[in-house]
Amino acid sequence: MTTIQPDTLTIAGTPYRSRLLVGSGKYKDLDETRRATEAAEAEIITVAIRRVNIGQDPNAPNLLDVVPPSKYTILPNTAGCYNAKDAVYTLQLARELLNGHKLVKLEVLGDEKTLFPNMPETLKAAETLVKDGFDVMVYCSDDPIQAKMLEQIGCCAVMPLASLIGSGMGILNPWNLSLIIENASVPVLVDAGVGTASDAAIAMELGCDGVLMNTAIAGAQDPVRMARAMKLAVQAGREAFCAGRIPRKFAASPSSPMAGRIA
Repeated sequence: MTTIQPDTLTIAGTPYRSRLLVGSGKYKDLDETRRATEAAEAEIITVAIRRVNIGQDPNAPNLLDVVPPSKYTILPNTAGCYNAKDAVYTLQLARELLNGHKLVKLEVLGDEKTLFPNMPETLKAAETLVKDGFDVMVYCSDDPIQAKMLEQIGCCAVMPLASLIGSGMGILNPWNLSLIIENASVPVLVDAGVGTASDAAIAMELGCDGVLMNTAIAGAQDPVRMARAMKLAVQAGREAFCAGRIPRKFAASPSSPMAGRIA
């Protein structure tokens, strides 16, 4: 019998059992956020500092009451930032709110229609944040060259989009993702575009180290059930990748070979 060794995702020196990272926005209320997060069994939860209250407003409901830092790794992100200066300022604010927290997710958007990454500004912000002592996970285009540049700057994980944020279109360019994975020495996580469980499984089967999603769960008719499905899909995809699929070939191969038959 094959002994299955513990399979952990290590980011900035910290191991995580779950390879599914989830967002905290777009739910109908904080209770649904809590229930979906628990169903996903995620350990890293992204928080849009510009949109979600984690203490900025003491009179408003606080996300950290249902997703406590004692249980989860909070990953502040820069959703809504369109230049390097704003992104850096936002994460410096997050560090103050979270008592010196270093692990962050950088995203610098190009425009409001596509939410595609502005890579020149992303590279600029990444360099500033790494020099300032942050552990930077970074949303980027599926460009193998620029993904490698971000790694060389010192980012602890690169997060290429599968398709546009919130589109649910799935993985549109598996070849580019494969090139990024092949050349990377840091974790590669698909970020943006996942629509359903099969998309998450495909990302993991390609060799991604993890998947981050928000809309695919929060926007589902039953977010809690979808969160559970995504957990299982990520686990199944990872197991399939580690097991090693059979090669594709243009010929049949019988499950029961003729050689050695009894009669």
